[in-house]
Amino acid sequence: MNPVLEIQHATREYPGGVRALDDVCLVIDRGELLAIVGPSGSGKSTLLNLMGTLDRPTTGTVTISGQDITTLDDRHLSALRAREIGFVFQQFQLTEGLSAAENVATGLLYAGVPRRQRGPLAEAALDRVGLAHRREHKPHQLSGGEKQRVAIARALVNDPALVLADEPTGALDTANSRAVLELLRTLNDVGVTIALITHDREIAETLPRRVEILDGRITSDCSTTMTSGVLT
Repeated sequence: MNPVLEIQHATREYPGGVRALDDVCLVIDRGELLAIVGPSGSGKSTLLNLMGTLDRPTTGTVTISGQDITTLDDRHLSALRAREIGFVFQQFQLTEGLSAAENVATGLLYAGVPRRQRGPLAEAALDRVGLAHRREHKPHQLSGGEKQRVAIARALVNDPALVLADEPTGALDTANSRAVLELLRTLNDVGVTIALITHDREIAETLPRRVEILDGRITSDCSTTMTSGVLT
């Protein structure tokens, strides 16, 4: 079985000789839950952009569900992204004038899903995150934790191969942060593949796999043994 994501010897350079990533190799198998952790400026965001097909490597390869993104034109790359990747952002990125269900349905716009199917799929995704009863509420009527659950539902609605969660608890208080992390664990338990990008080592250490990045290079990639959410 092909990995969900495979990055081989990827570099990313910018004008002026700035190398944001340097010979990065990373493989994510289906069903994994991992953290990619590093301080500001470590290369996390650049790596996220490659993983999410928002950018291409200068050298090396990035393969999503068996497709090498360096071989695809922009149209086919956009289609691959819409089909295979779900995004969760720190600031939720919800549209204020839309209901929770309508916000979730926007995750289907670029995936070629017919309009008549979007509503039922959005409601099913909201049910997965425990918000079916809030489907008609607009963002200003939701708490921060509820907004992030709507964003997670949007990421899940097209059943992507990989969910990329970029600092998903960064805008939340402690109680809501714990609830969102528990939701991500629950989703992973039923097969959702999730990579969580964070600067918070405490969060990273609670996940089954931790990949550390510094100065554009992966410095550590290790698994941890968990019992009831507690490191052992």
